[in-house]
Formats: sequence, C-alpha cells, structure tokens
Amino acid sequence: MNTIFILNDPPYGTERSYNALRLAGALAKREGTDVRLFLLGDATACAKRGHVVPQGYYNINSMLHTLTLRRVPIGVCGTCMAARGMTDAELVDGARRSTLDELAEWTTWAGKVVVF
Repeated sequence: MNTIFILNDPPYGTERSYNALRLAGALAKREGTDVRLFLLGDATACAKRGHVVPQGYYNINSMLHTLTLRRVPIGVCGTCMAARGMTDAELVDGARRSTLDELAEWTTWAGKVVVF
C-alpha cells in the first residue's frame, strides 16, 4: 500500500506532527508498504536542521532521520520555505525542497492520503 502523509502543523506546540511521524514510522516498517512525507505551511519547520529540545523530550529531527533510514522520501514545500525565510542548506539530511506539482504527483501515486 502506498501512503502519503501531509503535515501542516509546526514541530512543537501541538503533537500532530509528532503523531504523524510516529504513524509514518510504524507503516514504513511494514513489508509491502511505501510511505512518502510532505511538509506544508508551519510543518516546514519540522525539517529545519538543529532542533534542541530538553532531555527526554521527542526530537522531530531525529524522527525524520529515522524515516530517511527507512528510505521515506521527504518533500518540503518550497513556497512555504520561502515564506518563512528557510533555505535548502537549513534542511535536515534526507529532506529536500519540493513543489505542489510533486505533491499532486505523490497524491495520485498514493492509495491512502493521511493529513495531519
């Protein structure tokens, strides 16, 4: 099953992105399941390198890294990045600037679309 996760919320302040990444990670472990992740709006900050969080608190950067180890493509909306003054150099390894056209392509590819 092909599944795309579309995240809209910031990395911290709500737990939507955290829970989306937890579910994406659980699905990415399953045989025969392909997962893709697209970050829109405030979720673009999830892919910004260098999050520093208190000991014992979840780290979104680490969660994204785990997904990249499972070969999950991570697209980050370029328009949303520009609106927030983010550059490609600020993205965590494995995440890349993407486009709405690619999101449309991925949505067509997916059998399931999960939006957080």
